[in-house]
Order: sequence, then C-alpha cells, then structure tokens
Amino acid sequence: MLWHKFIQFYFHLPVTVRLLLSVSILMIMFGSMIHLIEPIHFPTVFDGIWWAIVTGSTVGYGDYVPLSAIGKVIAILLILAGGGFVTFYMATLSASTIKYEQDLSEGKNQYTGTNHTIIIGWNERTRQLIEMFKDHNIEMDIVLIDHSTQKIAYRQHRLHFISGEPTSDHALQQANIKHAKHVIITADPTLTEEEADRQTILSIIANRGNHASIHIIAEILTETQKKNAVRAGANVLVRSNNFMSSLFFQSLFQKDLQVTDIIANTLTEQQFCYEVIDDDLIGKNFFFCAQQMLHKRKWLIGMMRNEEMFLHPDFTLELKKGDSLIYLKPVNQIQLK
Repeated sequence: MLWHKFIQFYFHLPVTVRLLLSVSILMIMFGSMIHLIEPIHFPTVFDGIWWAIVTGSTVGYGDYVPLSAIGKVIAILLILAGGGFVTFYMATLSASTIKYEQDLSEGKNQYTGTNHTIIIGWNERTRQLIEMFKDHNIEMDIVLIDHSTQKIAYRQHRLHFISGEPTSDHALQQANIKHAKHVIITADPTLTEEEADRQTILSIIANRGNHASIHIIAEILTETQKKNAVRAGANVLVRSNNFMSSLFFQSLFQKDLQVTDIIANTLTEQQFCYEVIDDDLIGKNFFFCAQQMLHKRKWLIGMMRNEEMFLHPDFTLELKKGDSLIYLKPVNQIQLK
C-alpha cells in the first residue's frame, strides 16, 4: 500500500523533479555501497556519495578511487547507470527552460505576482503607455491580456503576456486578477466602434465579477455606451474620440504650431490632479489659491463645485467649502495609488 502511494506520488511530480529525485537516490545508494565495501578508502558515507556524484557525472576528480574488484564493478555500474541519468537530467532541465521561455512568449504561463496592472489589448496605445512607464522610471508590474497576438518577445517588453479572451474567467485568473491593483481596457481597433464598445463593456463586467473592488479604466468610443460602461462597473472612462475631435478643433486655429505635440507633452510630463480645498482657503479668491499652489510647483487651472467643472475661472471667484482645485503636477512627483 505504501509503495503504491509512493509510485502515485512520484509520477505526479514534474519530470525534472522526478529525475532529480532519481539521481539523488541513485547517488546515495552507490555512495553507501562503496562505503560499506571499502570503508578504509571511503571512511564516511558522505565521501562515498561525493565519489558517486563525481563519477556518475563523468567529472572524475580521482581523489577517491575503489581498489577492490567488487568496488570497481560497482564503479562500472555507476558509470553506466548514473552517467545516463545525469545526462538525461541535464538535457531535460535545458529543454524545460527553453519550453518555459517559449510559453512566456506565447502567453501560456500564469502570473503569480501581486499589486500589478492588467492591460487588455495589445496595440499602439498599449506600447506607448508601457514606454511612458519606462521613461518616467515608474516601477509597475504589467500583465497583458490579448487574444489576437500569437507571441510577444517578453525580453523586449516590460510585461507578462497572457494569451486569451479578455472576457474569459480563465484568462483573468491566469493574470491573477484577484491580487491586481488596476485594469486598463483599450478599445479593439479591429472592430467597429459599436462592436468595440460592446466588447469593452463585457470586459468590464468580467473584470468586476472577478474582483469587486479593482480600479477599472476603460476606453469608450461612442457616447451612447458611456452610461452602460459606468453601469458595468468602470471607475474611469477615457473618451478617445472626444480627445481626437478636440485636437482637430484646436489645430484649425493654429497654422504653424503643432498643438498635438504641446498637448501630448503636457499629458506625458504633467499629471492632472484635484483635491478638496483646506478650511484655510475657504473665502479666498482663485488668484490667491493660484499663488499658493505655485510655491508647491502646482499649476492651478480650474476648480470643481457641485460636480461642475470650471476651467480658468475669474480670478476674483471666492472659494466655498467643498470646492475642489484642479491643477497640474510634474509626473515625477506622482505616487501611484
């Protein structure tokens, strides 16, 4: 019964562990035998095991050598049996390492880290986002889920790739979503805008269902699906079409100036922030607050009152309790939440 349980346990182990266990048992057995047969030349079991490993791996230091006929027969058996086991073990270990690297590139390996960010969709926006993290030395573990990409060179990108449907529970569990911190869902560029938004909403539902409190940032292309995305559980919506329309509008009034470069650099180098005013700012005007913020390297650009946004309000506007200030702050001063 015990032998049967051991056999079941043994053959359920990974092949590399089984081989290592077999080699270890073999070396201990031969090392113990040579110690019993020639106790003078092999005074301890450890000396015998050392000789068995050196001989079985064909290294052959020659510091311990059997002198008796039976000892030499054991050495011959060790070379024939042990050499094959050790060689096979090393070949299997090398093959397993290569296969693991291939599985990483093909998105087959599960992610086991925590406090990471999951990005859904491999596209140019995702690539640029990862480059921004790199340029600003933001340490963040990124897990990418994508169904359209067959292979990603993991050495060239700071991410862990999971190949699968973003709405699949299996893919999300492979990405260890229960221990993730953020999810960023990008719109699928291969679909129409309506189809892409429906796919995004399904992804939001799947992510929210697997992690009730995770922070979800989703890209929505059409106005009609904005409310549905919020209902599905998105915390932040990125309206990329609105942003692009605003860029075109701004460019109409600037013949030579590259407005897109200015805005892109602003978004890359600065972070938009807001915070509720302190009690000592109640009753102060907007101009006074702007001066106070400048001392902290914060550029005040607007305020929020009763969920209504005011950009560049009149400097004489007095602040009330509950108002929030909107300002720009250098990215290198931002800490991820």
